[in-house]
Amino acid sequence: MASAQKPRYFLWIIMGLLVVGLLGFGTGGLSGNIRNVGSVGDKQISVNQYQRALNQQIRAFEAQLGSPIGFDQARKFGIDRVALSQIVTERSLDHETAQLGISVGDARVREEVLRVPAFRGIDGEFDRETYRFTLQQSGLSETDFEAGIREEISRTLLQGAVVSGTPLPDAYADALSQYVSETRAITWASVTQDVLTSPVAGATDAQLTAYYEANPDDFTKPETRKISYAWLTPNMIQDDVTVDEAMLEELYQDRIADFVRPERRLVERLVFVDEASAEEAAASLAGDQTFEGLVTGRGLDLADVDLGDVSSSDLGAAAEAVFAAAPGDVVGPINSSLGPALFRMNAVLAAEEITFEEARPDLREELSAARAARIIDDSIDQMNDLLAGGATVTDLADRTDLRTGTIDWSAGEQSGIAAYQSFRDAAAAIQVGDFPSLTQIEDGGIFALQLDEVVPPALRPLDEVRADVAEGFNAKATQEAVMAKAQELSQSILPLTGFDSLGLTPMTEAALTRSSFVGGTPPRFAAQAFDMAVGDVAVVDNGTGAIIIRLDGITAPDPEDPQTAAQKQAAAENAAAGISQDIFDAFAGAVQSRTDVVINQSAINAVNAQFQ
Repeated sequence: MASAQKPRYFLWIIMGLLVVGLLGFGTGGLSGNIRNVGSVGDKQISVNQYQRALNQQIRAFEAQLGSPIGFDQARKFGIDRVALSQIVTERSLDHETAQLGISVGDARVREEVLRVPAFRGIDGEFDRETYRFTLQQSGLSETDFEAGIREEISRTLLQGAVVSGTPLPDAYADALSQYVSETRAITWASVTQDVLTSPVAGATDAQLTAYYEANPDDFTKPETRKISYAWLTPNMIQDDVTVDEAMLEELYQDRIADFVRPERRLVERLVFVDEASAEEAAASLAGDQTFEGLVTGRGLDLADVDLGDVSSSDLGAAAEAVFAAAPGDVVGPINSSLGPALFRMNAVLAAEEITFEEARPDLREELSAARAARIIDDSIDQMNDLLAGGATVTDLADRTDLRTGTIDWSAGEQSGIAAYQSFRDAAAAIQVGDFPSLTQIEDGGIFALQLDEVVPPALRPLDEVRADVAEGFNAKATQEAVMAKAQELSQSILPLTGFDSLGLTPMTEAALTRSSFVGGTPPRFAAQAFDMAVGDVAVVDNGTGAIIIRLDGITAPDPEDPQTAAQKQAAAENAAAGISQDIFDAFAGAVQSRTDVVINQSAINAVNAQFQ
């Protein structure tokens, strides 16, 4: 049972590495006579075993990060130590299985070998030469590979023996199911500042000062970075770019379909299986039947038969009849590429033509922008050379077409050059003293920047932010008044009291769960309901108002409900799996503690060097 929960690490590591060819890590082996990096009991830890464990851990960590990492980074995260610990644990269990006499026969090993897709030939069957070649490419011998499979299966048998018989914790499952599936019936209503009978009094100078001093974060200017930059974008120079007239005409002709469009029709087409069915449908339109009725009668929607706007060339044999029809007319049956069909013409779209002269400004804008972007791109090497020679952003602007500017940038600033995400990223990362470098931006432009000064966050003077302080104080005072009024109203609400008798608009939730979200309520709304007893009334702060909530009833989960039963079973199985894992981890730790472990650090260092 529980043994199936623990991954069969060794076998799947080896098989995965065979498929991906070790992904370029550590497959070259070590020179000299180093074959093992240590021993656990009477089991050696081979260089290949440690390499594979290390490679697996690096790949797993890269998958979590979503990007590759270098080995130096991996060591900083302790991945090499995790890999060594993993392989020591496995070899401790291998030693234990050998001491207990647990093993499997050749037939069982053969079954596992035959299952590996990498060992199959072009006919899909196991191929001895492919098997031998794949192992050779992965730095494994047949003997080592099959011994590894035998040991992995034996470890699995040992694990099964240790954790088998772990009971399902029914009491835990019942409690969790009760917690998750129990529901509440509530009545609630929003209370806004409209309930206040008199306006909130304005703040005195003393109250403003007290509010200002109590909420400094609200009136603190964020860290500001004083930045000098030089930049160039295509639209800065495209007016000066010469565009060949012939290129404009060529682009116009290439995109002629965008500028010259023939007369078109909005058309729907209903296709039938044969001519007789189509004729019968066409005849029915003479009575009470409609085209919409024919469509829905076939189980279709009008969107299913809509052809959109089409030209005569799109309609084939139906073109003449459709283009001669008036809007709303149905013509046919006419043979189409899909069979006999009825066509309804819904609207006439007149021919459109944008002449070259009319299109010329837009075409020039497009070509000049592209040409300007290429000019900027071609100048990047020259600008990088200047920066490598120690040029500042001012020098860069003096010697190129780049234009200078300054900005007091802080997080959230998105005006001017800060409208570009690439600039905001660079502005946040640069440090005082960093040399400027070129960065390309989204529209094909470039910029270089330097950080001149970092101004730390500073509390703005009260006189400067007095209006904001007053606004904040008034909002707080208003909210406090609303909450007080809501508390007053809540005292009048009894289990059978109608909320509307108090001037409130009641809402009900008949089956609120702990995970329910009710629109217009704060995140802890459901949690508040589950903290109450039947008949209780509570007031919840809703930020800019209040909510009065009354608990009307509690419903326990129905044990006969299939969903409840499934939740209980899943909870029990997950808990049992966790208990089994804990038992096995404790067992593995005990085995390792009583087994002699010898690690050759020099060999470990030599293997690690292969990864750098």
